[in-house]
Amino acid sequence: MEPITVIIETPKGSGLKYDYEPKLKCFKLNKVLPAGMVFPFDFGFIPGTIGGDGDPLDVIVLSEIATFAGCCMDCRIIGAMKANQTERDGSTMRNDRYLAVPEVSELFKEVRSLLQLPGDIVDQLESFFKNYNELAGKKFEVIERVEAKEAYLMIKK
Repeated sequence: MEPITVIIETPKGSGLKYDYEPKLKCFKLNKVLPAGMVFPFDFGFIPGTIGGDGDPLDVIVLSEIATFAGCCMDCRIIGAMKANQTERDGSTMRNDRYLAVPEVSELFKEVRSLLQLPGDIVDQLESFFKNYNELAGKKFEVIERVEAKEAYLMIKK
């Protein structure tokens, strides 16, 4: 599978959530997370794609490094969490999360699959997104975890 370009919106360790605003061509502060809650890894999107929520597809980039809002990097897709997100108004939409590893990562250079990740990283990421959405008055429910090949095909469709 060829690498996928990802643009980082919110860096690893940030307690602030940024969103790219295409009309303004910049990153805009969207939210301040509660004290002690931070993004566990870089969070971004795949340019030129559209997810069930109308925004570009979301990607969590597992790496030993933290980058910055606007950083662009080539990543290897290693899987995805298919998920439904219920908004405050009760409407539900698909809002999947793709998991990727930067091509330049040393720590994760051998990882090609969710099954190769150490410990319970995917469980922790799932909990993060559930808590993050709950604090915003939304519900995030993982329907299924898929491995790299299926995730890659979901992006390319």
